[in-house]
Amino acid sequence: MKYGIVIFPSKALQDKANSFRKRYDPHYALIPPHITLKSTFEVNDVDIKDIADQLHQTAQRFAPFQIKVTKFSSFQPVNNVIYMKIIPEPEIVDLHEAVNAVIADSPSEYSFVPHITVGQDLSNDEHSDVYSSLRLQEINHEETIDRFHLLYQLDNGSWTVYETFRLRKE
Repeated sequence: MKYGIVIFPSKALQDKANSFRKRYDPHYALIPPHITLKSTFEVNDVDIKDIADQLHQTAQRFAPFQIKVTKFSSFQPVNNVIYMKIIPEPEIVDLHEAVNAVIADSPSEYSFVPHITVGQDLSNDEHSDVYSSLRLQEINHEETIDRFHLLYQLDNGSWTVYETFRLRKE
């Protein structure tokens, strides 16, 4: 089965992201706006229980932390993805590394850039038009992250929560 590990931001930030995703992200209906900590990996039903236990232990090592969303950015020319940029503060980078250490046999394809995708699979012209207008907008959003989620993919391609892990470091 396919799994992934994400942070879901607040409803306010999800609503802002969805106002763009409705138009520019074909995955809009498959998963809510999120910050990917570990991209898709495959594992069997037995091993996922051990992974979930390890993720619970990982969550215990981290305190809730702040994220700051500052602007729209793009991964072009690598791919035509437009996203809300999250400052890569040490807390989120360390959490990403710790989560990825749990699933070490499935390395990430890209370097970690904390973000929330608002547009993808755009043609070059569409990407250029959308990004040129979005990059002029300022975003000044801060919020506290206190949990992350292990998701699994359903047969229809949508994602649902398998387990939630609260950050609890005292």
